[in-house]
Amino acid sequence: MFTITKKVEHINAGSLHDRLPVNQGQIEMDRLSLSINEMLERLEEAFKAETDAKEQMRRFVADASHELRTPLTSIHGFLEVLLRGASSNPDQLNDALKSMYGESKRLRKLIQDLLLLAQLDQLPTFQKECCFVDELILDMKPQLMLLAGNRKILFDFPSPLPSDINKDQFKQVVLNLFSNAVQHTNPTTGVIQVIGKANEKELSLTIQDNGHGIPPEHLAHLFERFYKADASRSRAYGGAGLGLAISASIIELHRGKIRVKSKLNVGTAFEIVLPLT
Repeated sequence: MFTITKKVEHINAGSLHDRLPVNQGQIEMDRLSLSINEMLERLEEAFKAETDAKEQMRRFVADASHELRTPLTSIHGFLEVLLRGASSNPDQLNDALKSMYGESKRLRKLIQDLLLLAQLDQLPTFQKECCFVDELILDMKPQLMLLAGNRKILFDFPSPLPSDINKDQFKQVVLNLFSNAVQHTNPTTGVIQVIGKANEKELSLTIQDNGHGIPPEHLAHLFERFYKADASRSRAYGGAGLGLAISASIIELHRGKIRVKSKLNVGTAFEIVLPLT
């Protein structure tokens, strides 16, 4: 009893990994030690979850601040140039306005994505309706072909794909993944496949490309907020590393899964798995 008492006295927030001795030969004391050890384990997990959440929030705020600062700094710089007299030069004025317009579009998209992520974090469920995913994708075909440009698109839906989904949010996921495929494939030799399959319990929608692929060390982080496997390429397309995070949140609220497979110089495939209606 004395050993257990002294041990408890020395346990604090910094030593929650410590455990009380068991199998001391006294049944009641051993049961007490086991109960306290279980409580300490739960407390340790709770403290770790709180620490991880604080660190994640710190990184999120830092990343968001960095992404917001970049276009604002650019706009501020162009305004300074204009105020110093460049506004009287039509060519310089036109170039500055075009650049500021592009940066403001990027800033607006970033803020919209941040607001959407905040909404997704607070929504327990979506307003969903039964529909056929294959028909929804084929309705989007003109828009997808416009995004693809000269790239080849192949649609493969051998069977109907019924599921309960929020159409608007699911369309956004498809557009995010399809746009990602467009960005990472050759404009003339690129091939993007949209493949749907189903079994007795779930459906699978895969968007696959023949692009340059993603290095293995990046795959586990692709759905993290603000993560960019290729920062320079993302910035060229106005991305802030939020599209895949938004897609993952939406699919999670649909009780589904989203996963990725990639091979360098072969291509990448994003697969969405949803329960069948």
